[in-house]
Amino acid sequence: VQLQAYGGGLVQAGSSLTLSCTGSGRTFTFGGSPMGWFRQVLGKEREFVAAITWGSAFSVYSDSVKGRFTISRDNAKSTMYLQMTNVQSEDTAVYYCAAKTTQGKLWSGRYYTNDSREYDYWGQGTEVTVSS
Repeated sequence: VQLQAYGGGLVQAGSSLTLSCTGSGRTFTFGGSPMGWFRQVLGKEREFVAAITWGSAFSVYSDSVKGRFTISRDNAKSTMYLQMTNVQSEDTAVYYCAAKTTQGKLWSGRYYTNDSREYDYWGQGTEVTVSS
């Protein structure tokens, strides 16, 4: 299973940026996997950002990004997105996408998780730097 996050870069505070995450694999069904975004600053623990159910019925956000970031997915394109608006310097981090396994699993359409330990697959990370 391969997850690939991209779209990071250097942006100014107050601007917008959209991250994308594609997923593929012989034993992975993108459209059946609850997924999420996390971020990490060097020297700190990985932090939850947002999560979404496989069918997009439900999503959850950390308090630090609620109202500014939007998680979404297009299962037909096997792609998840994180739309970031009004970015601030504290949003500077490496952003990772994560997915739950679908092998032998049929997830509820209501299931999502903000616990990094619950995810089975991780992308390589894409770096976002916000300049003030």
